[in-house]
Amino acid sequence: MQKLATRIVEKPWGRRGIDPRFAVEPGRQVGEIWFEPPSGRELDVMAKYLFTTERLSIQVHPDDKTAQERGYARGKDECWIVLDVAEDAELGIGTVRDLAPAQLMTAARDGSIVDLIDWRKPKKGDFIFNPAGTIHALGPGLTVLEIQQAVDLTYRLYDYGRPRELHLDEAAGVVMPRPHHNSLDTRVDNESRVLVDGPHFGVAWCVKSPPELPAALRDVQLLPIDAPAGGINPGECALVDNDVARSLSSGGTFVLAWSTEPRSS
Repeated sequence: MQKLATRIVEKPWGRRGIDPRFAVEPGRQVGEIWFEPPSGRELDVMAKYLFTTERLSIQVHPDDKTAQERGYARGKDECWIVLDVAEDAELGIGTVRDLAPAQLMTAARDGSIVDLIDWRKPKKGDFIFNPAGTIHALGPGLTVLEIQQAVDLTYRLYDYGRPRELHLDEAAGVVMPRPHHNSLDTRVDNESRVLVDGPHFGVAWCVKSPPELPAALRDVQLLPIDAPAGGINPGECALVDNDVARSLSSGGTFVLAWSTEPRSS
């Protein structure tokens, strides 16, 4: 078992006074908490926590093929587990109706894209799978565990006037502006189960112990949610061996995330 180093990322839309289990000074405006791979080693899957107080940018990620054509190792599928919500919590996923990409780009330029996003009132325990090409945005009032393909590749379509670069030309060729209906979307509860198993990563929600896990696991990451597991505390992350992952136990819940792709040579 190898505990991963924690990286605190402050953001203007972040939150002060986050849960004490993350051991962050109350005055820091924390937007994200990342877990760094071990020195000299790459991980294909990344887990991070997000803490929001306002709407984040409206964005999209490319798939593997497009990303590789543009010089990146991979594209980005991702998923969200909603861990906590405030009264004003919301998130945007997909559009309210089918649109042509050109229509969406026009709306991104004049700001009316905000009214085309399907803004939802999430609940604690929601699980949302967000494949490449899906337009999306986290809103305020959320604590989210995000698991994604490990690549820094985001195309912003709209950012509420914040002074950051937009990527409309890049996004136009990858965005699929349509309502979001994904068969993997569900709710986590008091039952251990595998939420995702491929094509790029796997995720299991574990209540006291894991469900039956797939035969092929690689680079398994352990993220305790509300009680220690395997000697790792909530708010921390560790790489664990496959046999350890299958035999973990906890007084509460934890998440396992792993790569389903063969290691590149």
